[in-house]
Amino acid sequence: MTTAELDGLTALVTGGASGIGLATASLLAERGARVAVLDLDPSGVKEPLLGFTADVSDDASVRDGVRAAAEALGGIDILVNNAGIGAIGTVEDNLDEQWHRVLDVNLLGVVRTTRAALPHLRRSTRAAVVNTCSIAATAGLPQRALYSASKGAVLSLTLAMAADHVREGIRVNCVNPGTVDTPWVGRLLNSADDPAAERAALDSRQPHGRLVTAEEVAAAVAYLASPAAGSVTGTALQVDGGMAGLRLRPEPRP
Repeated sequence: MTTAELDGLTALVTGGASGIGLATASLLAERGARVAVLDLDPSGVKEPLLGFTADVSDDASVRDGVRAAAEALGGIDILVNNAGIGAIGTVEDNLDEQWHRVLDVNLLGVVRTTRAALPHLRRSTRAAVVNTCSIAATAGLPQRALYSASKGAVLSLTLAMAADHVREGIRVNCVNPGTVDTPWVGRLLNSADDPAAERAALDSRQPHGRLVTAEEVAAAVAYLASPAAGSVTGTALQVDGGMAGLRLRPEPRP
């Protein structure tokens, strides 16, 4: 992809004030798109990005945010549904309130934002939606029952949306990152009894031996959002250091 790959296109990124969202919004802008960010606190978003306040768990807030962003941008060609929250525990550890909260943000947040953006996407000749999913949607990870369920739903939703809107010229895909070095993961590591050992365990879980970077996920999103991926829809792009598909033999002991 060239720096001009997205010239003339407009993009909206939810959860775009930090982590994967900020890396994605920044890269899309570098590639030539005009980019707006929806976030609970967009105060730290810097030019050329445009920041708008929205809570993806509140439909009125989402509609207002999408409307304001579309007006500022002059339309929406690309929607990146990235906003999400995490959860730790087995199926018996999380209360119903936690289940409702995580599904409300991670799943219904995608529904609300896409629903609000669809009228604008339908007017685009190069419309694309990219959802941030997770390796947790396809691999059984310990202590991630609620989070995995929410991301499994996002994967299924991505496929259904792709089927529903392909004949309208709207492509829908998702990225499935492994464990990404984000502020949320950093907080998890800091709260562990032995942060260094926990980081080593997370590094070794991925065959390439380290955490995925936010910039690597952003590069995958940028590809799926670009006209270069014009024949790619209904796809989950793994960005996980080989975690989903590789089964390496143990390294020989010295």
